[in-house]
Amino acid sequence: MVTARDGQLALAEFQRAQPDLVLSDVKMPVLSGIEVCRHIKNNPETRLVPLVLITGLTAIEDRMAGINAGADDFLTKPVDRLQLIARVRSLLRQKAHTDELERAESVLFALALSIEGKDPYTEGHCERLAEHSARLGEFMGLEGPQIMVLRRAGLVHDIGKVAVPDAILLKPARLTAAERKIMQRHTVVGERICSPLKSFQLVLPVIRHHHEKMNGTGYPDKLKGEEIPLTARILQIVDVFDALTTSRPYKPALTVEEALAVMKKEVRKGWWDPQVFAKFECLIEKDVQKFISVVKAAAGGGN
Repeated sequence: MVTARDGQLALAEFQRAQPDLVLSDVKMPVLSGIEVCRHIKNNPETRLVPLVLITGLTAIEDRMAGINAGADDFLTKPVDRLQLIARVRSLLRQKAHTDELERAESVLFALALSIEGKDPYTEGHCERLAEHSARLGEFMGLEGPQIMVLRRAGLVHDIGKVAVPDAILLKPARLTAAERKIMQRHTVVGERICSPLKSFQLVLPVIRHHHEKMNGTGYPDKLKGEEIPLTARILQIVDVFDALTTSRPYKPALTVEEALAVMKKEVRKGWWDPQVFAKFECLIEKDVQKFISVVKAAAGGGN
């Protein structure tokens, strides 16, 4: 057990010791327990660490502030020893389940990146999709959970390619019709691989449907229009853009302007969601230099 005499020292000790649980009085010198809670819960790397605030019997405002800061539980002074032990044990069991879930997610992410790593032309593709699809989702006003779905889907959307033979996956030319059928199975296989994880339930439709087309000519289920989940429509726009702006053995990388021109034609064919594409164009215009630098790096670095 590690202790600290004020909120600032508590944060320093938290970073050093990386505990599985934090007990904090609301009233502390330098930084209050509410501020300590806010620092820990606003950090994506530590937000899942359980934090219990200790408050006075009538401190309703403290409790409301603690809830807003992300506190997991509250204890009232004077603290009952048996109640404290029971709460701590319960939260530590919850933390153990969370750690197990994070390890499972890490395995999936590592598998997805190892598949990508087989082909030097796709290096960095998953990270770019995770970043740009999340940015597009934020630009479109999606809520936090949907942004998280886009980040996760960007990393694992092609995980089903683990079942595609390397002779097809790494073929330095366009695929035959038979080979395309085998490649297209990766969406269903990817959904099956990720389905045991409850935290991935909202990611599964993106994995399965990111190759559907608005006019129903995509795969695997030939969905049309808004039958395709919005998160899948967002990711596929970014996916197509990334594919067009990166080089392959059978084609050169296009510039941002060339890629957008090609995608406009495909929107008119009924392939992609015109509203999502319009938002994507606006996002690029807003930060065109960032997209140009990413495209140049991808074109020069393999993908």
